[in-house]
Amino acid sequence: MLYWLAQTMDFAGVFNLIRYLSFRAGATIATALIIGLVLGPRFIGWLRVRQGKGQPIRDDGPQTHLAKRGTPTMGGLMILTSMISSVLLWMDLSSIYVWACLFVTLGFGAIGFLDDYDKVTKASHKGLSGKMRLFFEFLIAGIAAWLIVNHHGNTALYLPFYNGPAIELGPFYFLFAAFVIVAFGNAVNLTDGLDGLATMPVIIACMAFMAIVYLVGRADYASYLGIPHVPGAGNLTVLCGAIIGAGLAFLWFNAPPAAVFMGDTGSLALGGTIGVIAVTAHHEIVLGVIGGLFVVEAMSVIIQVFFYKRTGKRVFRMAPIHHHFEQLGWAEPTVVIRFWIISFVLALAGLATLKLR
Repeated sequence: MLYWLAQTMDFAGVFNLIRYLSFRAGATIATALIIGLVLGPRFIGWLRVRQGKGQPIRDDGPQTHLAKRGTPTMGGLMILTSMISSVLLWMDLSSIYVWACLFVTLGFGAIGFLDDYDKVTKASHKGLSGKMRLFFEFLIAGIAAWLIVNHHGNTALYLPFYNGPAIELGPFYFLFAAFVIVAFGNAVNLTDGLDGLATMPVIIACMAFMAIVYLVGRADYASYLGIPHVPGAGNLTVLCGAIIGAGLAFLWFNAPPAAVFMGDTGSLALGGTIGVIAVTAHHEIVLGVIGGLFVVEAMSVIIQVFFYKRTGKRVFRMAPIHHHFEQLGWAEPTVVIRFWIISFVLALAGLATLKLR
């Protein structure tokens, strides 16, 4: 909105600042942070009144989690409100990439909201059926992938640490891109099991991708680094900034002991958004490095289910893997902070791939 206003004013005077991505990205972080901090207390109070019993807690989980009964969920609504408001305020409204990302954000957020609503109203942790969720997630991700590819026309897969020709996937790229978006959305969803555990790694991943999309959007930097150049991808720095600001505001209330849970409303939306940002920047493989913590969390569940169904034995004491460490005697804050450290190291490793080619 402000970018459009600045354009109509021909970027005259103080409006010239809005021309610069760096300024708009910083302004978006500040805007989302302020909106989230102001909105938070009233929003949490409203959720408490509406939900009553709050987030259902699994009886077979760590016993320390039983004390969390009554904590309201669907805090992702607070994240999405501050995030989308700030993006619309500072984004370039002509950017198809930002609109494609927001389509995934709102679509995955709606699926997560329905899942959370089903859990709260039925006082059950089961929620919507997995098949229904996956069908609509792939539908939304597929549409977003089509919008992106239809704009830049590139269906190649770029490998990190390799400066040779990209792998041309052709029509299969749409399926691959949709899988990346859906898989990462659900990986973040599985990670969101402890106070603050998913929020900070999401912020760290967005900080890394803020740098990546800026470099990918610049022809000079992309040529120098040997990474794919995607004209207009730099506009996604505004979206990354919005997630960072909204995430920091939410973390203020989600820090142990949490006053509110993100719920599937937030975790699915944020994970899917990061996935579509990676697809736009053609850094899908690097996403697996930067978001390695989420990948490990998801794989721990897949491995646990696979081996239990075939052998009747568990590989981990409990899955996802953060609960395994709780069962080993690690305190919840210890698990959370150590996983934050791992996320930070993985983000640095992912950024290192930009130069090591």
